[in-house]
Amino acid sequence: MDWHLLGLSFVMVFISELGDKSQLAAIALGGSSKSLRAVFLGTAAALLLASFLGVILGEGISHLLPMHWVKGIAAAGFTIMGLKLLLAREEVIPEQE
Repeated sequence: MDWHLLGLSFVMVFISELGDKSQLAAIALGGSSKSLRAVFLGTAAALLLASFLGVILGEGISHLLPMHWVKGIAAAGFTIMGLKLLLAREEVIPEQE
């Protein structure tokens, strides 16, 4: 096992999940629930399942498509999203009296 990759993956996911909406949902559920163990186990299971599915799908796609295609599709997707955000008109909210 590559311990460096394991540690790097853990740190990156841990940092990125700190402000995530799933983390905020876990905080809200933990604060209003009497069973903290159930909240922890449910949250951990959901994160593990989502990560597992991401790894399995990513591995499957890597066997179907060449890597330069995947990178090109991702680059095009991010470019389109960025352009839509830059070119979107801001909706004017009428003043309320």
